[in-house]
Amino acid sequence: MSEHLLNAALAAAARGWHVFPLRPGIKLPALHGERTCTRTGPCAGGHRKWEQRATTDPDRIRAAWTRAPFNVGIATGPSGLLVVDLDTPEHKGSSDTPDGAATFGALCERAGHAVPDTYRVRTASGGTHLYFTTPSGARMTNTQGTVADSVDTRAWGGYVVAAGSTTPAGAYEPLCGPVVACLPSWLQSILQPAPKTSTAPSVAVAGQSRRYTDVALATETRNVATAQVGEREAKLFRAARALGRFVAWGDLPRHVVEQALQEGGEASGLSASECRSTLRSALNWSIAHNQRRRDAA
Repeated sequence: MSEHLLNAALAAAARGWHVFPLRPGIKLPALHGERTCTRTGPCAGGHRKWEQRATTDPDRIRAAWTRAPFNVGIATGPSGLLVVDLDTPEHKGSSDTPDGAATFGALCERAGHAVPDTYRVRTASGGTHLYFTTPSGARMTNTQGTVADSVDTRAWGGYVVAAGSTTPAGAYEPLCGPVVACLPSWLQSILQPAPKTSTAPSVAVAGQSRRYTDVALATETRNVATAQVGEREAKLFRAARALGRFVAWGDLPRHVVEQALQEGGEASGLSASECRSTLRSALNWSIAHNQRRRDAA
């Protein structure tokens, strides 16, 4: 047993974070997999994965960590956490691209916010974990590159290595005080975009139904809201051109399209002014070039 690893596990559990053992010196779960499950003990009612077996019970933690010097895993979902993982380019297999801290900082700047001040941990590879509490009732999931290049997130279905753990690459070390901030709403909107569909009635004209136009609006808005760095403006432009024809044909009011795509663009990380400029030019072009329906004689 390693006393400092046991203390790290107990300290995390004292904060309400659900922990489970990782193999000594590495980041993989130490618990058995489904194929080797004996369906006994905790798994008597069926195989229980690491996320289900993670615990805050001090007695269970002491029993586990007295057996071996396990590293400490934190199951982020049950712990009510979302952890932003800012990777280094080398960790992603390239040294030519900006690291996660730089791309995340640029995203915050474009969104008009400072980089959130919250509990953070330096990873063994030199990256950073930013810890956030998730809003009540929100079930966040893992993402990879959705926020920005070299920026992943861990929530339900994921875990992070806790401070105090050690791998051959180095140690996981806290970089600041223990206060964990709430997940900023602007960041949640990127991770869980909820495009608003039009509630205004669509005018049914030849060849088009209300449902078709509403579905098209929702789909294009969602595509814009979930666009990744490097493709956001292009996706917004294409969406505006695609929906502009419905404006020209009278199926959708222009202000409804503009509002939905504006919200989607800002959710992806574009500034309000960037969205307005792109929408104006793309919609003007589409409306001017779609005055007649393709199915018209």
